[in-house]
Amino acid sequence: MEIHNLNDIAAFVSSVNAGSFTSAAKQLGLTRSAVGKSVVRLETRLQVRLLNRTTRSLSLTDDGQVLYDRCVGVLQDLDDVEDALAFRRTTPSGRLRISLPVALGRLHVLPHIESCLEQWPMLSIDATFSDRLVDLIDEGFDLAIRIGPPKEDSRLLTRTVAYQQMITCASPKYLARYAEPKTPNDLAGHECLHFVAGGRLLPWNFRVGAEGVAIVQAGRLQMDSAEALHRSAIAGLGIATLPSYVVNDELRTGKLIQLLADYAEAAEPIRAIYPSKRHLSPKIRLFIDKLVEAWSPCPPWE
Repeated sequence: MEIHNLNDIAAFVSSVNAGSFTSAAKQLGLTRSAVGKSVVRLETRLQVRLLNRTTRSLSLTDDGQVLYDRCVGVLQDLDDVEDALAFRRTTPSGRLRISLPVALGRLHVLPHIESCLEQWPMLSIDATFSDRLVDLIDEGFDLAIRIGPPKEDSRLLTRTVAYQQMITCASPKYLARYAEPKTPNDLAGHECLHFVAGGRLLPWNFRVGAEGVAIVQAGRLQMDSAEALHRSAIAGLGIATLPSYVVNDELRTGKLIQLLADYAEAAEPIRAIYPSKRHLSPKIRLFIDKLVEAWSPCPPWE
């Protein structure tokens, strides 16, 4: 295969993944025109139409779908060869695409990323901060950090790197105005600061005896940011249930006070998730190993 043929295939696959020639061009470091010409050249060589084009989007034709499925496998095989050779260097290189939860990623994974980039100059990292559960395979991520028990997926492997606890808390300022709740049912008389995901309030989960109890007690303020809820709780606007990696510093200094500790659910695992491959890339393996080392024997928020 001539090298320009491989470049055309890469441009085609990137265009499908990105949804447009413009986005693909940004990812590949090319012009939009160059990406479009690569796809046209590929169509001309194969004598089929691969993409339906509109001013706003791209979609695969039937022939394009067949080629895309095969090309993804070809490019993955090439990545596997590169990764296998990289083992000989024992130094991570290339681009690592990571999906991170917003608060955990910004507060505690970002310093780890900065350390890795300093230690491994041949490594590049593309980090996406989102609380959405991405599909690693379909969206082309090498690694994701997720919170909670794993979901069955034979395409993925998982490794627990730490644990976190959901903590119900309020500021001394708030508790000076309102009586401290003694049971989860007492939350009905309080301003509760809930996290919003997908347009709905996430329930607060408690353990009452042997049973789990989920409570949603909407107050006047709800937000889709754990860090914003954290700030509002410190300011005395209400009670929040937030991850330990967000609030533990304020619990130690007394800016926040833990409530309903006897009803808290068990700690949840924080896991590294990555595609199941015959050869695990050094950049994935060493990034996870270094994260485990940095967070052992306990993570930085404990």
